[in-house]
Amino acid sequence: MTATYEQLTALNKAYLWHPFTQMKDYNAADPLIIERGDGIMLYDLQGRAYYDGFSSVWLNVHGHNVPELNQAITEQLGRVAHSTLLGMANVPAIQLADQLVRISPEGLTKVFFSDAGATGVEIAIKMAFQYWRNRGISGKSSFITMNQAYHGDTIGAVSVGAIPLYHDLFRPMLFPAHVLPYPNAYRHEGGAAGAMEATLAALRDLLESRGDEIAALIVEPIVQGASGIIIMPPGCLRGLAELCREYGVLLIADEVATGFGRTGAMFACDLEGVSPDLMIVGKGLTGGYLPVAATLATEEVYDAFYADYREQKTFFHGHSYTGNPLGCAVALASLQLLEERCIVQGVIEKAAFAATKLSALIDWPHVGDIRQQGLMIGIELVRDKVSREPYAWEERIGVRVCQRARELGMLTRPLGNVIVLIPPLVSTEAELEAMIRILATAIRDVTEAGWGREG
Repeated sequence: MTATYEQLTALNKAYLWHPFTQMKDYNAADPLIIERGDGIMLYDLQGRAYYDGFSSVWLNVHGHNVPELNQAITEQLGRVAHSTLLGMANVPAIQLADQLVRISPEGLTKVFFSDAGATGVEIAIKMAFQYWRNRGISGKSSFITMNQAYHGDTIGAVSVGAIPLYHDLFRPMLFPAHVLPYPNAYRHEGGAAGAMEATLAALRDLLESRGDEIAALIVEPIVQGASGIIIMPPGCLRGLAELCREYGVLLIADEVATGFGRTGAMFACDLEGVSPDLMIVGKGLTGGYLPVAATLATEEVYDAFYADYREQKTFFHGHSYTGNPLGCAVALASLQLLEERCIVQGVIEKAAFAATKLSALIDWPHVGDIRQQGLMIGIELVRDKVSREPYAWEERIGVRVCQRARELGMLTRPLGNVIVLIPPLVSTEAELEAMIRILATAIRDVTEAGWGREG
C-alpha cells in the first residue's frame, strides 16, 4: 500500500533523526521527501522536480537511475548479494581492486575495502600507526592534520578533523593531532603565495622539531571540502608531499570527495603528480549508488604487515560488508562508464563553461569569493565585500540561500556562508547554466532583497 505525503511526514517527524540537521528547525517545516530520480533531477512526492545541485552530498557521478548501473546490481544480485572478505574473496571485489590500482597514482598497489569515507580514513590512520610499530619504530605515533579539515565522523577520523563546530565537543574522547594552516588565499593577507608559504613553512618547522614522533600527515588534496571549498595554490600539495618524504613521514591523501573526476582529474593528486603512501576513496566510487569505500596502500606499507603468523603483524581490522559484491559490481560499471564516456575530460570542459557563467557574480556586493576546481564550486558570501566581514551565524545566510534555491527548483546545502555547487559530472552545459541561474537568483534574493529574513 502506498503511503501518502501526510502519513510519511508524520512518520518522518516521529522516528527519523537526520544527520547534520537541527531537528527542532526541521520538524517545524514541511519536509522534502524524495520519491525518485532520473538523470540529474530528483522528484518529490508531489511530483516537483529539482536539480541535484550537490550530487546527493557530493557523490553522484552519472546521474540517477542509470540503466548500466542498475543492470550491474541486478546481474550481481542474481549471483550473490554478499560474502565476506575475511579469509576469502569474491569476483567483483577482486576485479574492482585491479581497476583501482590501474587508475590510481603510481605506487598504490594494495586495496582494503570498507563501507564509507570515514571508515576508510580510520583504516588509513590505523595502518599508518601500525606500519611504524611493525617496523620496530614505536616513537612515531602522532598525526598532522590541517586547520578546518574534515575526514569523517568516526572517532579516529574526528581526531584528525579540525572544524571546531563539528569536532570540539568531542575533544575529550579523541587523540590529539598537530594542526597546520590549510592555505586559504582569500583569508590570508599574503594571498595565494603567502598562504602557501605559511603552510609549507609551518610543516617544515614541525617536522624539524617533531618529525621523529609523527606517523603521517593527512590532507584533503587540492580542495578542502567541508571548510568551504578551499583551493590549494598550485604546487602546495607537491610541496607537502616532498617534505613528508624528506622527513620520513607517511602521506595520507583523503580523496573521498575529490576522487573519480570531480576536480578535472581522476584523482586530485594527479593534478600535481603526487603519489601518497595511503589514499582513501569513497563517495563517487560506486557512481553514488551504494556505500563502498577503499583505502589504497603502497607495497612498502603492505610489506610491513606481511609476516609469519606468530609475529602478530596482521592488520586486525574489518567491516561486515567489506568488499560487498553488489557495491563492487556497480563500482566496476561506474568506472567503465567513466572511461567509455570520457567523463573526466568532459569535466574539464564543463568546468571552464561554469567558470565563465559564474564570473558575472564576482562583482556582486555580497559575493566575496568564488572558488572552483573542476566541478567543485564554492561561493563565499560576506556582509561587507571590502573588509570581507562574514555574516553572523545567526543570520543563517547560507541556509536561506539554499532554501530559496529549493523553491526555485535546485537542491544544495551550505557550508556556513559558503554556497556549494557540486553537480553530477554528466550535467550538460544547459543544465549547468540553469543551476547557476537558480543559484544566482537565490543569492540576490537573499542578500539584496532580504528573502527569508525573520520578522
